[in-house]
Amino acid sequence: MTRIRPIVHCMGAAAVALGLCGASLPAAAQSPAEFYKDKKVDLLIGYSAGGGYDVYARTIARHWGDHIPGKPQIVPRNKPGAGSLLVTNELFNLSPKDGSVVGTFARGAPLEALFGNPGAKFDPTKLGWLGSANNEVSVCGIWHTVPLASTEDFLTKPIVLGGTGPGADTDLFPMTMNNVLGTKYKLISGYPGGNDINLAIERGEVQGRCGWSWSSVISTRPNWLKDKLIQIPVQIGLQKHPDLPNVPLVFDLAKTPRQRQILEVVFSGQPMGRPYAAPPGLPPERLQLLRDSFMATMKDPAFLADAEKSKLEIDPVSGEDVQNIVAKTFQTPKDIIEAAKEATTRTDKTQIEKIKAEPKKKK
Repeated sequence: MTRIRPIVHCMGAAAVALGLCGASLPAAAQSPAEFYKDKKVDLLIGYSAGGGYDVYARTIARHWGDHIPGKPQIVPRNKPGAGSLLVTNELFNLSPKDGSVVGTFARGAPLEALFGNPGAKFDPTKLGWLGSANNEVSVCGIWHTVPLASTEDFLTKPIVLGGTGPGADTDLFPMTMNNVLGTKYKLISGYPGGNDINLAIERGEVQGRCGWSWSSVISTRPNWLKDKLIQIPVQIGLQKHPDLPNVPLVFDLAKTPRQRQILEVVFSGQPMGRPYAAPPGLPPERLQLLRDSFMATMKDPAFLADAEKSKLEIDPVSGEDVQNIVAKTFQTPKDIIEAAKEATTRTDKTQIEKIKAEPKKKK
Protein backbone atom coordinates (compact mmCIF):
# COMPACT_ATOMS: atom_id res chain seq x y z
CA MET A 1 0.00 0.00 0.00
CA THR A 2 1.41 3.38 -0.98
CA ARG A 3 1.32 6.06 1.70
CA ILE A 4 0.26 9.45 0.41
CA ARG A 5 2.11 12.33 2.02
CA PRO A 6 -0.21 15.25 2.77
CA ILE A 7 0.41 18.40 0.76
CA VAL A 8 1.08 21.47 2.90
CA HIS A 9 0.59 24.86 1.32
CA CYS A 10 3.17 27.30 2.74
CA MET A 11 0.98 30.36 2.31
CA GLY A 12 -0.97 29.79 5.51
CA ALA A 13 0.01 31.20 8.89
CA ALA A 14 -0.81 27.90 10.56
CA ALA A 15 1.70 26.04 8.43
CA VAL A 16 4.39 28.57 9.20
CA ALA A 17 3.62 28.45 12.92
CA LEU A 18 3.89 24.69 12.90
CA GLY A 19 7.29 24.90 11.20
CA LEU A 20 6.15 22.79 8.25
CA CYS A 21 7.62 24.99 5.55
CA GLY A 22 11.25 24.89 4.57
CA ALA A 23 12.09 22.65 7.54
CA SER A 24 14.68 19.95 7.29
CA LEU A 25 14.20 16.50 8.77
CA PRO A 26 14.22 16.80 12.59
CA ALA A 27 17.48 15.74 14.22
CA ALA A 28 15.74 13.03 16.25
CA ALA A 29 14.39 11.45 13.03
CA GLN A 30 17.84 11.21 11.43
CA SER A 31 20.43 8.58 12.12
CA PRO A 32 23.50 9.94 13.93
CA ALA A 33 25.63 9.47 10.82
CA GLU A 34 23.10 11.39 8.70
CA PHE A 35 22.83 14.20 11.24
CA TYR A 36 26.55 14.65 11.81
CA LYS A 37 27.82 14.07 8.27
CA ASP A 38 29.60 17.21 6.99
CA LYS A 39 28.50 19.07 10.13
CA LYS A 40 30.55 21.33 12.39
CA VAL A 41 29.91 20.95 16.11
CA ASP A 42 30.66 24.05 18.18
CA LEU A 43 32.64 23.45 21.37
CA LEU A 44 32.13 26.55 23.51
CA ILE A 45 35.01 27.26 25.91
CA GLY A 46 34.18 29.51 28.86
CA TYR A 47 37.69 30.94 29.10
CA SER A 48 40.25 32.75 26.99
CA ALA A 49 42.93 31.01 24.92
CA GLY A 50 46.05 29.57 26.52
CA GLY A 51 44.70 28.41 29.89
CA GLY A 52 44.03 24.87 31.08
CA TYR A 53 40.38 24.68 29.98
CA ASP A 54 41.37 25.90 26.52
CA VAL A 55 44.33 23.53 26.11
CA TYR A 56 42.27 20.51 27.16
CA ALA A 57 39.33 21.50 24.95
CA ARG A 58 41.42 22.03 21.83
CA THR A 59 43.24 18.74 22.32
CA ILE A 60 39.96 16.88 22.79
CA ALA A 61 38.40 18.65 19.79
CA ARG A 62 41.10 17.30 17.47
CA HIS A 63 39.99 13.72 18.17
CA TRP A 64 36.40 13.70 19.46
CA GLY A 65 34.79 13.85 16.02
CA ASP A 66 36.52 10.60 15.01
CA HIS A 67 34.33 8.76 17.52
CA ILE A 68 31.00 10.28 16.46
CA PRO A 69 29.13 8.68 13.51
CA GLY A 70 29.47 10.93 10.47
CA LYS A 71 32.80 12.25 11.86
CA PRO A 72 31.83 15.92 12.32
CA GLN A 73 34.46 18.61 12.81
CA ILE A 74 34.57 19.81 16.42
CA VAL A 75 35.22 23.58 16.35
CA PRO A 76 36.53 25.18 19.59
CA ARG A 77 35.19 28.69 20.25
CA ASN A 78 36.48 30.77 23.16
CA LYS A 79 33.75 32.84 24.80
CA PRO A 80 35.16 34.10 28.10
CA GLY A 81 33.04 36.04 30.54
CA ALA A 82 31.72 36.05 34.13
CA GLY A 83 33.97 33.19 35.22
CA SER A 84 32.53 31.05 32.37
CA LEU A 85 28.87 31.63 33.37
CA LEU A 86 28.44 33.35 29.99
CA VAL A 87 28.95 30.04 28.21
CA THR A 88 26.94 28.03 30.74
CA ASN A 89 23.95 30.34 30.35
CA GLU A 90 24.21 30.30 26.56
CA LEU A 91 24.45 26.51 26.47
CA PHE A 92 21.39 26.12 28.71
CA ASN A 93 19.14 28.80 27.24
CA LEU A 94 20.13 29.52 23.64
CA SER A 95 22.03 26.63 22.07
CA PRO A 96 20.25 24.11 19.80
CA LYS A 97 19.13 21.01 21.66
CA ASP A 98 20.29 18.56 19.02
CA GLY A 99 23.93 17.79 19.82
CA SER A 100 25.40 20.39 17.46
CA VAL A 101 26.71 22.53 20.34
CA VAL A 102 28.53 21.43 23.49
CA GLY A 103 30.51 23.39 26.05
CA THR A 104 33.09 23.35 28.81
CA PHE A 105 33.00 25.72 31.78
CA ALA A 106 34.02 26.09 35.42
CA ARG A 107 33.46 23.04 37.58
CA GLY A 108 32.21 25.50 40.20
CA ALA A 109 29.41 26.79 37.96
CA PRO A 110 26.79 24.39 39.39
CA LEU A 111 27.42 25.86 42.85
CA GLU A 112 26.51 29.31 41.56
CA ALA A 113 23.08 27.97 40.66
CA LEU A 114 22.82 26.03 43.94
CA PHE A 115 23.58 29.21 45.89
CA GLY A 116 21.08 31.30 43.93
CA ASN A 117 23.47 33.58 42.03
CA PRO A 118 21.12 35.63 39.78
CA GLY A 119 23.79 35.53 37.07
CA ALA A 120 23.54 31.72 36.90
CA LYS A 121 20.51 31.32 34.66
CA PHE A 122 20.57 27.53 34.38
CA ASP A 123 19.64 24.37 36.25
CA PRO A 124 22.72 22.11 36.55
CA THR A 125 20.59 19.03 37.19
CA LYS A 126 19.05 19.40 33.70
CA LEU A 127 22.23 19.86 31.68
CA GLY A 128 23.36 16.93 29.55
CA TRP A 129 26.64 16.11 31.31
CA LEU A 130 29.07 14.38 28.95
CA GLY A 131 32.12 13.76 31.12
CA SER A 132 35.52 15.15 32.03
CA ALA A 133 39.04 14.30 30.93
CA ASN A 134 40.37 14.45 34.47
CA ASN A 135 39.45 14.10 38.13
CA GLU A 136 40.92 17.33 39.40
CA VAL A 137 43.11 18.41 42.26
CA SER A 138 43.66 22.17 42.46
CA VAL A 139 46.31 24.17 44.27
CA CYS A 140 47.18 27.64 45.43
CA GLY A 141 50.22 28.81 43.50
CA ILE A 142 52.02 31.68 45.25
CA TRP A 143 54.87 33.58 43.58
CA HIS A 144 58.32 32.90 45.00
CA THR A 145 58.78 36.49 46.26
CA VAL A 146 56.10 35.99 48.96
CA PRO A 147 57.84 34.70 52.13
CA LEU A 148 56.07 31.51 53.19
CA ALA A 149 58.09 29.44 55.64
CA SER A 150 55.15 27.41 57.02
CA THR A 151 51.47 26.61 56.65
CA GLU A 152 50.84 29.17 59.39
CA ASP A 153 52.42 31.86 57.20
CA PHE A 154 50.11 30.85 54.37
CA LEU A 155 47.08 31.11 56.65
CA THR A 156 47.97 34.47 58.18
CA LYS A 157 49.88 36.58 55.61
CA PRO A 158 47.90 38.94 53.32
CA ILE A 159 48.33 37.74 49.73
CA VAL A 160 46.97 39.34 46.53
CA LEU A 161 45.41 36.79 44.15
CA GLY A 162 44.05 37.00 40.61
CA GLY A 163 40.58 35.78 39.64
CA THR A 164 38.42 35.46 36.53
CA GLY A 165 34.98 36.20 37.96
CA PRO A 166 32.02 34.88 40.00
CA GLY A 167 31.51 31.13 39.63
CA ALA A 168 35.16 30.40 38.84
CA ASP A 169 37.41 28.46 41.20
CA THR A 170 39.87 31.37 41.15
CA ASP A 171 37.27 33.48 42.99
CA LEU A 172 35.24 30.91 44.93
CA PHE A 173 38.18 29.17 46.54
CA PRO A 174 39.96 32.23 48.03
CA MET A 175 36.67 33.63 49.34
CA THR A 176 35.79 30.30 50.94
CA MET A 177 39.19 29.93 52.57
CA ASN A 178 39.01 33.48 53.92
CA ASN A 179 35.56 32.91 55.40
CA VAL A 180 36.05 29.37 56.71
CA LEU A 181 39.76 29.12 57.50
CA GLY A 182 40.59 32.77 58.16
CA THR A 183 43.16 33.31 55.38
CA LYS A 184 43.90 36.92 54.41
CA TYR A 185 43.50 37.00 50.64
CA LYS A 186 42.79 40.08 48.57
CA LEU A 187 41.22 39.25 45.20
CA ILE A 188 41.75 41.15 41.95
CA SER A 189 39.01 39.72 39.74
CA GLY A 190 37.96 40.07 36.11
CA TYR A 191 40.82 38.52 34.14
CA PRO A 192 39.51 36.76 30.99
CA GLY A 193 41.22 33.46 31.80
CA GLY A 194 43.90 31.64 33.74
CA ASN A 195 46.64 32.49 31.29
CA ASP A 196 45.89 36.19 31.82
CA ILE A 197 46.29 35.71 35.57
CA ASN A 198 49.64 34.01 34.99
CA LEU A 199 50.85 36.98 32.97
CA ALA A 200 49.63 39.29 35.76
CA ILE A 201 51.66 37.26 38.26
CA GLU A 202 54.77 37.65 36.11
CA ARG A 203 54.15 41.41 35.86
CA GLY A 204 53.74 41.71 39.63
CA GLU A 205 50.10 42.81 39.49
CA VAL A 206 49.10 39.89 41.73
CA GLN A 207 51.05 37.42 43.85
CA GLY A 208 49.37 34.17 42.90
CA ARG A 209 46.15 32.32 42.24
CA CYS A 210 44.05 29.70 44.05
CA GLY A 211 41.77 27.13 42.49
CA TRP A 212 44.47 26.44 39.86
CA SER A 213 44.23 22.92 38.49
CA TRP A 214 47.42 20.97 39.12
CA SER A 215 47.08 19.45 35.64
CA SER A 216 47.09 22.99 34.24
CA VAL A 217 50.14 23.98 36.30
CA ILE A 218 52.23 21.13 34.92
CA SER A 219 50.98 21.59 31.35
CA THR A 220 51.09 25.38 31.02
CA ARG A 221 53.82 26.49 33.47
CA PRO A 222 56.22 23.56 34.02
CA ASN A 223 59.15 25.99 34.06
CA TRP A 224 57.66 27.73 37.10
CA LEU A 225 57.94 24.44 38.97
CA LYS A 226 61.36 23.55 37.60
CA ASP A 227 62.79 26.97 38.43
CA LYS A 228 60.97 27.17 41.79
CA LEU A 229 59.13 30.35 40.79
CA ILE A 230 55.96 29.32 42.64
CA GLN A 231 55.20 27.82 46.02
CA ILE A 232 52.39 25.28 46.54
CA PRO A 233 51.24 25.65 50.18
CA VAL A 234 47.94 23.76 49.89
CA GLN A 235 46.09 21.41 47.55
CA ILE A 236 42.32 21.37 47.06
CA GLY A 237 40.57 18.12 46.22
CA LEU A 238 38.81 15.21 47.85
CA GLN A 239 42.16 13.41 48.05
CA LYS A 240 45.83 14.29 47.64
CA HIS A 241 47.49 14.23 44.25
CA PRO A 242 50.27 11.62 43.94
CA ASP A 243 52.66 14.39 42.83
CA LEU A 244 52.08 16.32 46.07
CA PRO A 245 52.29 13.85 48.99
CA ASN A 246 53.77 16.41 51.40
CA VAL A 247 51.46 19.33 50.58
CA PRO A 248 48.55 19.70 53.07
CA LEU A 249 45.04 18.97 51.83
CA VAL A 250 42.65 21.86 52.45
CA PHE A 251 40.43 19.67 54.64
CA ASP A 252 43.41 19.09 56.95
CA LEU A 253 43.24 22.80 57.80
CA ALA A 254 39.62 22.63 59.03
CA LYS A 255 39.29 23.02 62.79
CA THR A 256 35.75 21.60 63.22
CA PRO A 257 33.54 18.95 61.52
CA ARG A 258 31.17 21.72 60.36
CA GLN A 259 34.02 23.59 58.67
CA ARG A 260 34.92 20.39 56.87
CA GLN A 261 31.31 19.87 55.72
CA ILE A 262 31.22 23.40 54.29
CA LEU A 263 34.50 22.86 52.47
CA GLU A 264 33.23 19.56 51.07
CA VAL A 265 30.23 21.31 49.47
CA VAL A 266 32.29 24.11 47.95
CA PHE A 267 34.95 21.74 46.64
CA SER A 268 32.50 19.02 45.56
CA GLY A 269 33.13 19.81 41.91
CA GLN A 270 36.81 18.81 42.02
CA PRO A 271 36.14 15.22 40.85
CA MET A 272 34.33 16.76 37.85
CA GLY A 273 37.65 18.15 36.61
CA ARG A 274 36.87 20.30 33.58
CA PRO A 275 33.34 19.20 32.73
CA TYR A 276 31.76 19.02 29.28
CA ALA A 277 28.02 19.32 28.81
CA ALA A 278 25.29 19.60 26.21
CA PRO A 279 22.12 21.69 26.45
CA PRO A 280 19.14 20.23 28.32
CA GLY A 281 16.49 18.31 26.44
CA LEU A 282 18.66 16.33 24.01
CA PRO A 283 17.00 13.15 22.76
CA PRO A 284 18.26 10.41 25.14
CA GLU A 285 19.96 8.47 22.36
CA ARG A 286 21.81 11.59 21.17
CA LEU A 287 22.97 12.35 24.73
CA GLN A 288 24.18 8.78 25.17
CA LEU A 289 26.02 8.92 21.85
CA LEU A 290 27.90 12.05 22.92
CA ARG A 291 28.73 10.50 26.30
CA ASP A 292 29.98 7.29 24.70
CA SER A 293 32.00 9.12 22.06
CA PHE A 294 33.61 11.34 24.71
CA MET A 295 34.74 8.34 26.75
CA ALA A 296 35.92 6.55 23.58
CA THR A 297 38.06 9.61 22.84
CA MET A 298 39.64 9.32 26.28
CA LYS A 299 40.92 5.84 25.31
CA ASP A 300 42.02 6.76 21.79
CA PRO A 301 45.81 6.15 21.43
CA ALA A 302 46.13 9.13 19.08
CA PHE A 303 44.41 11.40 21.62
CA LEU A 304 46.50 10.06 24.50
CA ALA A 305 49.69 10.67 22.53
CA ASP A 306 48.53 14.21 21.75
CA ALA A 307 47.69 14.80 25.40
CA GLU A 308 51.09 13.49 26.44
CA LYS A 309 52.82 16.05 24.21
CA SER A 310 51.00 18.84 26.04
CA LYS A 311 51.57 17.18 29.44
CA LEU A 312 47.82 16.86 30.04
CA GLU A 313 46.68 14.53 32.80
CA ILE A 314 44.02 12.12 31.60
CA ASP A 315 41.92 10.49 34.32
CA PRO A 316 38.45 10.46 32.75
CA VAL A 317 35.13 10.80 34.56
CA SER A 318 31.98 9.65 32.75
CA GLY A 319 28.97 11.84 32.05
CA GLU A 320 26.86 9.62 34.28
CA ASP A 321 29.30 10.08 37.16
CA VAL A 322 29.32 13.86 36.72
CA GLN A 323 25.51 13.81 36.68
CA ASN A 324 25.54 11.87 39.96
CA ILE A 325 28.01 14.31 41.59
CA VAL A 326 25.76 17.23 40.69
CA ALA A 327 22.62 15.44 41.92
CA LYS A 328 24.28 14.51 45.23
CA THR A 329 25.50 18.06 45.84
CA PHE A 330 21.97 19.39 45.29
CA GLN A 331 20.72 16.99 48.00
CA THR A 332 22.99 18.50 50.69
CA PRO A 333 21.14 19.58 53.89
CA LYS A 334 19.88 23.14 53.58
CA ASP A 335 21.74 24.49 56.60
CA ILE A 336 25.08 23.35 55.16
CA ILE A 337 24.16 24.78 51.75
CA GLU A 338 23.36 28.13 53.37
CA ALA A 339 26.66 28.09 55.29
CA ALA A 340 28.56 27.22 52.11
CA LYS A 341 26.73 29.97 50.23
CA GLU A 342 27.74 32.51 52.85
CA ALA A 343 31.31 31.28 52.66
CA THR A 344 31.43 31.88 48.90
CA THR A 345 29.59 35.21 48.85
CA ARG A 346 30.53 37.02 52.07
CA THR A 347 32.91 39.73 50.96
CA ASP A 348 33.78 41.55 54.18
CA LYS A 349 36.66 39.15 54.74
CA THR A 350 37.85 39.30 51.13
CA GLN A 351 38.93 42.60 49.66
CA ILE A 352 37.77 42.39 46.06
CA GLU A 353 38.74 44.72 43.26
CA LYS A 354 37.96 44.50 39.56
CA ILE A 355 40.85 44.86 37.16
CA LYS A 356 40.88 48.51 36.22
CA ALA A 357 41.82 48.14 32.57
CA GLU A 358 42.34 45.60 29.84
CA PRO A 359 45.16 43.23 30.85
CA LYS A 360 48.47 44.37 29.41
CA LYS A 361 50.14 42.27 26.77
CA LYS A 362 53.31 40.56 27.83
CA LYS A 363 56.32 42.12 26.11
